[in-house]
Amino acid sequence: MIVNPIIPIWLMSVICIILLVLKRKGIFPYIRQIIVILLLFVINLRIMIPDEIEVSSQKIDAKVIFVIDNTISMNAVDYNGETERLEGAKADCMKIIDALNGADFAVISFDNAAKLNSTYTNNTDYVKNSINNLYPPQSFYATGSSMNTSRDLLLETAKRGSENSDDALIVFFISDGEITNYDALCSFSEIRQYIDGGAVLGYGTEEGGKMYVYDYFSDDFEVVQDESDFPYNDAISKIDEKNLKAIAKDLGISYKNMNKNDTDDVIDDIIKDIKENTASSLENKSLSGYKDIYYIFVIPLLLILIYEFISLKFKGSIFGHNQMEETS
Repeated sequence: MIVNPIIPIWLMSVICIILLVLKRKGIFPYIRQIIVILLLFVINLRIMIPDEIEVSSQKIDAKVIFVIDNTISMNAVDYNGETERLEGAKADCMKIIDALNGADFAVISFDNAAKLNSTYTNNTDYVKNSINNLYPPQSFYATGSSMNTSRDLLLETAKRGSENSDDALIVFFISDGEITNYDALCSFSEIRQYIDGGAVLGYGTEEGGKMYVYDYFSDDFEVVQDESDFPYNDAISKIDEKNLKAIAKDLGISYKNMNKNDTDDVIDDIIKDIKENTASSLENKSLSGYKDIYYIFVIPLLLILIYEFISLKFKGSIFGHNQMEETS
């Protein structure tokens, strides 16, 4: 069993504590309130349990690690001139996964901290869902961009992928290269010994783009503001190819700018090199992955909310009837 929280556990804990403090009148209403809060907490954990299916597919003798920048700057709208960088990166990841179907995939994302979203698995549906569910944190929670955040987890995951295995280890490092928390870029060279191929894929332009984040208070998307000087202006995020090229050099893999090149051609060339030495015969095998079970907890939550809604309406009807009788 694993958990993949929708919002950080610490933040959800704070919200739940606040909701508990807002105590309802009456023992039974408060008990229902506690149950609702507990269900919300469990649903947010997004608990997943092991799942296996048997399919026929080609085995690729490789382990592939996606390292994906999930900071707010990846929301900048300058991928092909009209798309968020992260959405473009997700689409490119889907192409890579399809092309290397049969390999074992792991997914690392990083924003304030690095997170292992998927351990090594050849269940491509699970891997795709892990990537498609990536969204940058809210601006009030974000602490700035730094690719250094991903380094230790990438090293640990690469080591684990190389242990007791002859599989090639492929890394796709996906980022705009921006560092906004004043960190100096650390060295990734220690990881190079475990890597057999892959690429650093850069997203963004030198002109840069505005970043849009969802604001819960206005229920709309708003442009991130540069608060370094007053009056505030729209913040502009630009690609930093110097950092990306430095990481590529440390890891011993190529760097590709995904805005300047045809992405399909770039991916095809990388995949061709990988497949030449990693593909084996077609075979039946079980694909190990995980499936969501949060919907199990949604059902009792909905039942309680429906009960509360009906009770409120019924109570309102009684009060309205009584008021009418008193008036008459």
